Amino acid sequence: MPGKFMKGALVEFMPTVLVPLPNVIIFQFNPETIRHVWTQPEAAGDAQSQNHNPLAVRGMPGESFSFTLVMDANDQIAEGNPIAKATGIASRLAALEMLMYPTGAAGGGLLGSVSASVSVSAGGVGASLGGSAASAATRQVPQSEVPAVLFVWGPGRIVPVRVTGLSIEEKLYDELLNPTHAEAQLELRVLTPEELARVSGPLKDVAKAAYTYSQVLRQGLAVANLANSVESIVGMLPL
Repeated sequence: MPGKFMKGALVEFMPTVLVPLPNVIIFQFNPETIRHVWTQPEAAGDAQSQNHNPLAVRGMPGESFSFTLVMDANDQIAEGNPIAKATGIASRLAALEMLMYPTGAAGGGLLGSVSASVSVSAGGVGASLGGSAASAATRQVPQSEVPAVLFVWGPGRIVPVRVTGLSIEEKLYDELLNPTHAEAQLELRVLTPEELARVSGPLKDVAKAAYTYSQVLRQGLAVANLANSVESIVGMLPL
């Protein structure tokens, strides 16, 4: 009898009038493969300097995931699921699509800054005092943000991400042309601590905690690997 597997998921906290509600997109079928890519951060210092440290970098490495999700409504339609019978998998596709859209300035809380130079004069006219006095005035303008999302892949990998790419291939439809079978290709970029410091919204603290949790777990696993390699490497070291 085959064992049961945990299902991956994407979790977004949607702001509401009372409390944020989690929008959980559970993978109907776990992807067979996941591409996990790492990129080095920008080098620190002047590469032309004689005192340049070739190992110095600015910030954490870039990390991204890409995979394909398969979705099918036939089983749910056969079980009498009313949403599946009415829309196929359109609701699941819409939930994925909304991860690409900015959430907007909900409640007026998301504000950006635009600086403009203005001239100041004693008479309040556009001419500057002495031709050199100016001040920078900052006004607040609405700023939109795409949602921060948690990529959950088992208890050992829960990371805050931004959905950077989504491609959907619809393959089958019902009589009303609602999609009933599709494949969605997703690209996710893990948010770094520097980026999380500027994230706002209901998922901010959860996202920071998730990054710290996954990083501490990764460091612990790396230390555990030392026990496997010490004996085999000791004789090879020129010490």
